[in-house]
Amino acid sequence: MRIINLILLPGLILLLASIRLQAQDTDPIFNANAVLTVENSLASDSMRGRAVFTPDIERAADYIESQFRAAGLQTWNGTDSYRQPFSMIRAKLLSISGTVDGMPLNRDSTVIISSTPHLQLDEHSGYNTGFIKAGEDLRARALGYVGEKKNYLVLVDTSFSKTFPRLNRLAGQQFKSDFNVVFVLATTNAAHYSLTAEQEIKESKLANVVGILPGKGKLKKEYVIFSGHYDHLGVRNPDARGDSIYNGANDDASGTTAVILLARYFDQLKNNGRSIVFAAFTAEEIGEYGSQYFSSQFDPAAVMAMFNIEMIGLPSKWGANSAFITGYERTDMAKILEKNLAGSAFTFYPDPYPGQNLFYRSDNASLAHKGVPAHTISTTQIDIDKTYHTPEDEIGNLDLKNMAAIIKAIAISSKTIVEGKDTPSRVDTSQLK
Repeated sequence: MRIINLILLPGLILLLASIRLQAQDTDPIFNANAVLTVENSLASDSMRGRAVFTPDIERAADYIESQFRAAGLQTWNGTDSYRQPFSMIRAKLLSISGTVDGMPLNRDSTVIISSTPHLQLDEHSGYNTGFIKAGEDLRARALGYVGEKKNYLVLVDTSFSKTFPRLNRLAGQQFKSDFNVVFVLATTNAAHYSLTAEQEIKESKLANVVGILPGKGKLKKEYVIFSGHYDHLGVRNPDARGDSIYNGANDDASGTTAVILLARYFDQLKNNGRSIVFAAFTAEEIGEYGSQYFSSQFDPAAVMAMFNIEMIGLPSKWGANSAFITGYERTDMAKILEKNLAGSAFTFYPDPYPGQNLFYRSDNASLAHKGVPAHTISTTQIDIDKTYHTPEDEIGNLDLKNMAAIIKAIAISSKTIVEGKDTPSRVDTSQLK
């Protein structure tokens, strides 16, 4: 026994030393003061709520770029900037006329997704025909047609008459494209149709902020993504307190803060086999356009996992040291994270709000729809959160210590995926709405 103990002792000493070093390496990064410093920069009144199409979001992007540079990340596509630019079209419908199988078309029955000022089409124009049937997810199916990048006339079942106008949000903001998608509220098969429309088109520039920590060897071409969105609602009508700035400290400066701290951590760790992409998305609040564009830049088969982080500033329904994962049951990624957290005080839970369809409502959705194990990690108690989308979503309401614990748990639980030792199963796209 004495001999065995002597043999085991050096290994035990090395193990204890490793644990101590790990604590020393992570604690200076994942602490309340570090969280507060970043939050103070992103969610202060001086950032004026980081609304898209304003100078305020540009200043937020400047700050995130500076943090990625300080963390030692490489730039997007080897350029001289961490910005990933893209164009958005803001279309205003001026006039519309036409018929579908004799049914007159008007603003109430037609939504046009087009970058064309003058649009004219009929059954001889070579358009594909699509259908959104009763009981389907209207928004998800509509986004699917738009994402195909083909000319479409899509007939939407009249059971969606009350929610159909919501598709105008897609028309009001859209990617610049050479393809046109026309949605018509009708029950016909559209054997004969014609449409003429005039639009006012304005083009605006937006940008995600993206940094990369390259992997090693054969795994370098495999990607793990950590993301959050940095836009919010900007300045609006004042509330009862007279506050007009929607700071978005929880939604989603908290997720962007996590991305920045994780970038620092993995750059110092330097043991990632797979390439890690750190992304701060824009335009989430107006339709998740930043993450849609970002996702289109990747071969989905090369993305091994996506950790999207959304609203982790307030404790979950289970209290401290806990968070939930949207789409928990759709891959085995959560099981991998739980295995890596074994023995710790932290727990990841399934999404407790399935009726809210959160798996489809955040920046993970675009890649998840392509089969990527892409999940959102959150703590928001969406059923009782009174600060959501209000001026009261401020830094003073956040639990900074708990935020630090959540970010640390994400770092530790993701390590075997980042190293290339574990690969989560894919999302079964046939099961997606």
